[in-house]
Amino acid sequence: MAHKNLTTLCYMEQNGCYLMLHRIKKDHDMNRDKWLGVGGHLEEGESPEECLLREVKEETGLRLISYRQRGIITFVSDQFPDEYMFLYTADEFEGTITECEEGQLEWVPKEKISQLPLWEGDLIFFELLKDELPFFSLKLQYRGELLSAASLNGEPLELLEERDLEGRKTGNIRARFMAHREGTLHGTSHVWVIRSNEKGRFDLLLQKRSADKDSYPGCYDVSSAGHIPAGCGYLESAVRELEEELGIRAEPYELTYVGLREELDKTEFYGKPFFNHEISKVYVYDRPVKEDALVLQPSEVESVLWLDYEECLCQMKAGTLVHCLNEKEILMLADWWNQQKNH
Repeated sequence: MAHKNLTTLCYMEQNGCYLMLHRIKKDHDMNRDKWLGVGGHLEEGESPEECLLREVKEETGLRLISYRQRGIITFVSDQFPDEYMFLYTADEFEGTITECEEGQLEWVPKEKISQLPLWEGDLIFFELLKDELPFFSLKLQYRGELLSAASLNGEPLELLEERDLEGRKTGNIRARFMAHREGTLHGTSHVWVIRSNEKGRFDLLLQKRSADKDSYPGCYDVSSAGHIPAGCGYLESAVRELEEELGIRAEPYELTYVGLREELDKTEFYGKPFFNHEISKVYVYDRPVKEDALVLQPSEVESVLWLDYEECLCQMKAGTLVHCLNEKEILMLADWWNQQKNH
């Protein structure tokens, strides 16, 4: 008798490729049309390794010689029972590939794997395999075929929704660390806290990013900003980030929408590439704010600074302000400000 909730999955490697199984031969297959490795359910009394060797032999005709366990994947679904999968890779085997009853076997270059129809969570563990983590525990939660939550070694992973240039969701979801590796276009909300000044212009409240941030540490940035988590909207996220980062409790109607802006940035932090591609909705919050009443989130914000917007632009151009600001976005604010004055 098979243990229905215990499975193995193996990705066999050769010449920069994985042996992939395109599941197209069974009509009532939960993985129908998806591409996976090879494996199956543990039989009564089997160890994961015994199951691995048997399933690889049955599905491919090959006998594994060298393999290693890379992790444990926990699948939680609203449609299927929980599943616990032992994940392996193998780099040495013998024999001749035979026809598989489950689908079509094909060697696929690793760099093309992400182009195949996969479960969204599989893309996460492919990245972890690429990182050569010694061992990991990955939990993936699904609603239907949509990845709704994930955690790595007990720590939640932030999930982002891919968006188009109008800020609309495409239906694809990426873990945040993957989005910044691939340059996946994702949404962010930017809230600028502003006040009028004696020059007839306006001041910007700049936040100085924490020295521990994974990107642009110690740089002056938008008053409050953040990624749009999967399942959330721009305005909802903007209100939440404003309170979390600065302690400002605002109602949605108190934020004024200024416009949409795309940003594309390729750089490196801590020796790792950082590819940021975001589509941001920009908001203004112009209610009275007392600096001494702000409650800064230590993990995100080191300090704040009020600065006249023209002075901010001058310092940015002169290189005297350490920042990760965008000149076009500040000019968007200036245009909005002038329109308000003219009305």
